[in-house]
Formats: sequence, structure tokens, C-alpha cells
Amino acid sequence: MSTHFNKVLIANRGEIALRVLRALQALDIASVAIYHHSDRHSPVVQQADEAVEITGDSPSAAHLDISQIVAICERLEVDAVHPCYGFLSENANFARTLEAADITFIGPSPEAIELMGDKITSRDFVAERGFPVAPSVNLNADDPNCVEAVADMPFPLVVKASAGGGGKGMSIVHS
Repeated sequence: MSTHFNKVLIANRGEIALRVLRALQALDIASVAIYHHSDRHSPVVQQADEAVEITGDSPSAAHLDISQIVAICERLEVDAVHPCYGFLSENANFARTLEAADITFIGPSPEAIELMGDKITSRDFVAERGFPVAPSVNLNADDPNCVEAVADMPFPLVVKASAGGGGKGMSIVHS
């Protein structure tokens, strides 16, 4: 089944937003860029079909304001939102809020975002379905048995926070 969008809001900034804009242009889909005042001269703002300033104490705060972004989508009759990566791309509440407003979130379902947001749950999910996963052990950093629990595992080890995303919360242990 093919879905065609007439107008897509790009919920990000910088190079990745520009790449999405170029893809929309190639597909002849109207684009809406959102921007914080400090980004008003950026290429994506200058080249998008429409550009709307969003407010916030910082560019990051503005790009994380779900209600402000959804209100813009509704006002401009946007069909879909492309989150790019970072900001709201891994926010299940954002995807769910768009869904409730009958706006397509170009990305995983809210349920998939929630599942993949917790690394232990997502690892168990894929292992239960027969996919290979790297050896691991679930530990609490305060557990005095941490060292013994990984003693037989080959080095280097990757220590990862269960809720860490985008490479955050990872450390490499060599010995």
C-alpha cells in the first residue's frame, strides 16, 4: 500500500533536516520547517515551502515542545511529521499524540518506540523470537557481585544503561 503525503513537517534542525527537505522536494511533497529564532537563517528554513518559528528557552527546548509542534501541524494542515533523529524521534508520547490528531508519524509505532527504549526488554523480545543476541548479563551497578558476574565473559565488554539511547550511557571495559 502506498501512502502519499501532501505536506510534511520536519521536526528537527541542521543537516538531517536539510536531507529530509531534499527528499521531500524530490518527491514533490510540500515541506514545513520549524525553527528556533537562533536558526532563522539556516538553509532548511530558507528552502522549505513554509517555515514556522517555535519558541523555547533554547533550540533544544523548542524542538521538544510537543504541544507547540502539534498545534502548528493542525494549523497548517500537515499530513505527516518526519522527526529525523534525536529530539522527538524516540518519544512514544509524541508519536501517540500525532496519531490522536490524525497526523502520521514517519517512524516506528509508539509501541515499537517504547519496546526499543528499554534495552533489556528489547533484547529479550528479539531473543524470544529466535534472533541471535550478544551474551549479556543484567546487573545493578551497586551490586557487589558485578565483577564476578562478568568474569567469564570475553573482553572488551560494553556496559550499557538499559534506558540509554543513541549511544548514550555506554562504556567500553578492556580489563
